[in-house]
Amino acid sequence: MIARAAHEAAASKRPLPAHIEIEISHATNRHSSHSGSKKPWLVQKFGGTSIGKFVETITGTIVQSYLPTNRVVVVCSARSCESKSLGTTNRLLRAAASALQPGSIEFIETVQAIRQDHLDTAKQHISDSDILKRVQDELNQDCDRLMAFLKAVQTIEEISPRSKDIIMAVGEKLSCRIVAGLLEDRGVQTQFISLENVIEAVFDLQCLDQNFYDYLSRAFAAVISKCGDRVPVVTGFFGPVPGSLLTSIGRGYTDLAAALIAVGLDAEELQVWKEVDGIFTADPRKVKDARLLNIITPEEASELTYYGSEVIHPFTMEQVIRAQIPIRIKNVMNPSGAGTIIFPDQPSGVCTPNGRNTPPPSSKVLLENGYQLDLSRRHPTAVTIKDNVWVLNVHSNRKSVSHGFFAQIFGTLDRYGIAVDLISTSEVHVSMALGASVNDKDMEKAMSSLRSIGTVDVMKGMAILSLVGKQMKNMVGISGRMFSTMAKAGVNIEMISQGASEINISCVILEDQALEAMNVIHAELLCDVGREAETSYF
Repeated sequence: MIARAAHEAAASKRPLPAHIEIEISHATNRHSSHSGSKKPWLVQKFGGTSIGKFVETITGTIVQSYLPTNRVVVVCSARSCESKSLGTTNRLLRAAASALQPGSIEFIETVQAIRQDHLDTAKQHISDSDILKRVQDELNQDCDRLMAFLKAVQTIEEISPRSKDIIMAVGEKLSCRIVAGLLEDRGVQTQFISLENVIEAVFDLQCLDQNFYDYLSRAFAAVISKCGDRVPVVTGFFGPVPGSLLTSIGRGYTDLAAALIAVGLDAEELQVWKEVDGIFTADPRKVKDARLLNIITPEEASELTYYGSEVIHPFTMEQVIRAQIPIRIKNVMNPSGAGTIIFPDQPSGVCTPNGRNTPPPSSKVLLENGYQLDLSRRHPTAVTIKDNVWVLNVHSNRKSVSHGFFAQIFGTLDRYGIAVDLISTSEVHVSMALGASVNDKDMEKAMSSLRSIGTVDVMKGMAILSLVGKQMKNMVGISGRMFSTMAKAGVNIEMISQGASEINISCVILEDQALEAMNVIHAELLCDVGREAETSYF
């Protein structure tokens, strides 16, 4: 893999970093836990709430259980406790906003609270006094630098998007310090790695294409390959991305970093650890008969993510699937569970960033591991609900739609940052389902602009119900069964749309009827399939 990375670096127009500052843990360790360079790489990504609530399980059970067979990379988000809104990242962003207010001391109090929270966590879980002292010193140094940075922001009364990225990234450093310390306390040699200095080549905002992400995957692999027998504990933050990481990539940048690390290392698998057993046929909190899906295609996972199920960001998933690396969703509260595997079922002959030009794992390999991806079966995979939806209707004031009608609609929505989830059209009428991110002020401005081309009205309190399945396009009558089932339950359908990929059928209904609709659809179209499929997966 290292030789391949070196060859790719030489061939690439983008050089790999000449030097990366890596902080190596200096604690005395009792043994090396995953020696042997022949072992395949495994990348494990842990979310903030998992680290906040289950760090003992992560460091004492999960990571160590894979060390005998794999070289493990641990990627950590910033710690959260009960919810993301109360997590370290959101507190840091509030501190940044506070620092811009003249005379405010709120950011000082916030940083001190974050510092104490992490110091207390280290003290609670690390028993070796030398390791504890080193970790606490590192935590204090990171918080001291953050405090100085925020005071400078208050002095100059200005904060750039990149500066906000730097402030936000401190949370992942603190999280990784604790995870690395706990692993060392349990006899595992670790190496803390911050990716903030990885990007050395010059990119502009227009160059954030696949070449940019291929460059990152090679750079990440070059850094991590230097760790030897130590377990790399890696921050997801990877430095000054053009346009800022938060703006250009978004809050899912840690998942993206883990995916790119997996690609660069040619990993055997990317594991994304959550507090659920995997991906279900429906939300198990709302549908009592929902079943865990053993295996699912990338297209289905993307559709489920977009239409309400929190799986993994489609772009992040795309990076790993391009390299034909499986993604496994697992539960930190049930480490022994098999989870759900997202299987790269792309056609053979697709050249990936790692140079593979081979088909994905054969059905024989899947069967050996207890899975069967039977693409000949024609049934839905899952049903999901997306709440807090608006429906915007625009009726043209002409007898027929002019060539500029759609351009004016979407140009107006784009101007106010309003994204469209679904669209349905007729000769003079357009209905659009809009996501929960819409606010009243922007909607009122958009409606005011749109009234120049027609009659406009909006409905709130709606939901999108989506039936997803890779082989549904070959199922005769599935739409009829879906809608007749809802009609029998008295669920009124406001709007219908089918994706161009033909793997999902979506409709807009009243949010008050969403729970009932999901249950009747699951009972009619997914329960019998589940009993029939139980014998085909194993």
